[in-house]
Amino acid sequence: MSKLDVERIRSRVRLALEEDIGKGDITTALAVEESALVIGVLIAKQEGVLAGNPVAELVFKTVDPDVAYDSRLKDGTDLSYGSIVAHISGKAKSCLVAERVALNFLQRLSGIATLTREYVKRVQNTGARILDTRKTTPGLRYLEKYAVKVGGGENHRFSLDELILIKDNHIRAAGGVRQALRRVKDGNTNLLVEVEAKTLTEVQEAIEAGADRIMLDNMGVQMIQEAVQLVAGTVELEASGKVSLENVRAIAETGVQYISIGAITHSAPALDMSFEVQKVEHL
Repeated sequence: MSKLDVERIRSRVRLALEEDIGKGDITTALAVEESALVIGVLIAKQEGVLAGNPVAELVFKTVDPDVAYDSRLKDGTDLSYGSIVAHISGKAKSCLVAERVALNFLQRLSGIATLTREYVKRVQNTGARILDTRKTTPGLRYLEKYAVKVGGGENHRFSLDELILIKDNHIRAAGGVRQALRRVKDGNTNLLVEVEAKTLTEVQEAIEAGADRIMLDNMGVQMIQEAVQLVAGTVELEASGKVSLENVRAIAETGVQYISIGAITHSAPALDMSFEVQKVEHL
């Protein structure tokens, strides 16, 4: 699991706070005394996998560097109902301003890690690896792909410059698989070249044209098995499309090396968490 680069997300945290706070938290400003101090906890309300703890801390510290964020849980920790993610203390106004944004990040990322972990468990001992996709929330790709790795998955390309993936629209625009691959190979010397195939005929064309990896798009288990036999280990295969927790094991057992799943980022339910004030003091 890669370490989260906090410097890389500072601007995202500031943007999220600006979006939430607007011109100021009117409710907190009017209802809470300046002298009030709170001691509270971030607490899990369901089982799951923790992801985004450093992000939540950064939110509180961005609002007020004097807020104390005490957590001994690392991202990747299994949570149960009632698990305390962090103890937080500081000015009440600061903590109340920060809580929603901190929870939004924490719940979203933990939800992704939790769903990813479930997919990874389903394919254990098959040799298949779970990949994410570029179907991420705009502006949050780095964090969401980080959460996938926390859950035990692997990252597909982060951006369009990291890997060549010739999809159906590229093939149509280029005039065919062979034409697209020929142009790509003429202009590229070091990037992996992957080609999308929807039929066994397209798989054969991709093999003959020299693809490094073939994405089997929206194929059923039986057709995936036939593709594995056709390739016979000469090209890496990635199954993609219509993958669910119910069928991922059967797909993995066909012998494909990779299974990419957009749902682990675009459809992961947020993990239920809350910030609960336990004690109030005054300066």
